[in-house]
Amino acid sequence: MSTSASCAVWTPRVLSILRIVSGYMLLLHGTAKLLGAPHVAMFDNLQIASLYGIAGIIELVFGALLLVGLFTRISAFIASGFTAAAYFIGHVATKGSLLFPLLNGGEAAALFCFIFLYIWMAGPGPWSLDAMMRKDKVG
Repeated sequence: MSTSASCAVWTPRVLSILRIVSGYMLLLHGTAKLLGAPHVAMFDNLQIASLYGIAGIIELVFGALLLVGLFTRISAFIASGFTAAAYFIGHVATKGSLLFPLLNGGEAAALFCFIFLYIWMAGPGPWSLDAMMRKDKVG
């Protein structure tokens, strides 16, 4: 099998892996804030109505949806916008350096933003609940 043929076979599967892993990472941010697992000291005594509390809800809900691949495109679109806002509100506004995420600690937020933007455009991949539901409707 040629490299091109191998890539063509694996590209949709790797898209699913990218969605699963990035959804899991977003979900972990939400569980750390809201459920205390994994424990992050700065989230102790977090108020649910605070900016961090609302962020935790968004991370928990959309991270879980992305992890399983349900309502993937809309979830990825919302997650992309959310992480873009997190970059500007949590990193640029507090530490400056718009064009230097390394200096403001916003590398993860910037990467999440563009990963979720890509998933919004590319779709969930074959290993998703969305794909399973599509097959049921077609077959």
